[in-house]
Amino acid sequence: MDEVHDPAEATQNTAPQPAGAVKIACRNVWKVYGPKPEGYFPDGSGRTDDPGALIQRLRNDGCIPAAADVSFEVRAGEIFVIMGLSGSGKSTIVRCLSRLVEPTAGEILLDGVDLLKMDAKALTDVRRHKMGMVFQNFGLMPHLTVLENVAFPLRVQGVDESARRKKALEMIALVGLEGREQAFPRQLSGGQQQRVGIARSLCVDPELWFLDEPFSALDPLIRRQMQDEFVRLQTMLHKTIVFITHDFLEALKIADRIAIMKDGRVVQIGSPSEIVLNPATEYVREFTEDVPMVRVITVAEVMERGDATPGSDGGSDGGSDGGPTVAPDMTLEAILPHFATADAPLRVVDADGRRVGRVTPQGVLKALAEHGERLEEA
Repeated sequence: MDEVHDPAEATQNTAPQPAGAVKIACRNVWKVYGPKPEGYFPDGSGRTDDPGALIQRLRNDGCIPAAADVSFEVRAGEIFVIMGLSGSGKSTIVRCLSRLVEPTAGEILLDGVDLLKMDAKALTDVRRHKMGMVFQNFGLMPHLTVLENVAFPLRVQGVDESARRKKALEMIALVGLEGREQAFPRQLSGGQQQRVGIARSLCVDPELWFLDEPFSALDPLIRRQMQDEFVRLQTMLHKTIVFITHDFLEALKIADRIAIMKDGRVVQIGSPSEIVLNPATEYVREFTEDVPMVRVITVAEVMERGDATPGSDGGSDGGSDGGPTVAPDMTLEAILPHFATADAPLRVVDADGRRVGRVTPQGVLKALAEHGERLEEA
């Protein structure tokens, strides 16, 4: 595939869109460091016919475009992962979304309301009641117990002690820290400290959850455990999440869609499989080259299709096999153990329990061959 040189062209997203309404939208957002950067955006909209030329002009003038013409939408209940190498702008943009970093130009719409036009009081109210944030450094207050740390956002809101204690205890139980309520941060492991940070951010029941490389400071084993915990929490809470990481395997595990950033710009947005199987640029290709295809290719892409029929006996694919069933969105990694011990096809059923096809060992091998399967250890 030839490299796409225009990021505006590369950001066309052909991945299936989540069904929820748009929760937060980023429109032509710029964050420029340098002398009087607002002067480059007279109307403040951030829109320009030639972003590349403006970026070059800014650099020539000694400015640093940390985020340049960034646009995307995140839908309610979606996990939207932003990725990129160090210095790509991913952390800058997530801080712009909450105005912890003040954007230079553009629009950031939360439920259709532009956060950049809010006064300090209204913005503080949104942060306290609608947003939750978790960062790489746990940010716990060392002189407060686990219970006091988790309850702290409610204390800031003025919630009475009894109510905030009850809510904090619920969140501590949710993240699996019962019995550690009176411990201080120094008495906890890194994974436990991050659980406290997650519980604290959830205590206000945020509609929008920002996580900036929350697990990157953890040891590999603890990190995997926290990823599993995160997935478990999301299946229960269905939050709208913007998640920053530089680890593609982490993104594969949690993401509904992924945005790849380079030099402050978004170069591709898509589902994990679309990003890996159809990289828009050479940069994206290199970014994903070590990803095992078995973690990307789904059952839906390899199954022999048939009409949806109630799936107890037989099916429209003509078979009468009564083997195990799998969902269309499962990866090949999840189903390969079956074929290691049996040649029988797997029945594919949709969310309503209707049989929509089957997967055979031959179909799996054909898909891996077509995609040039990379056999590195996961």
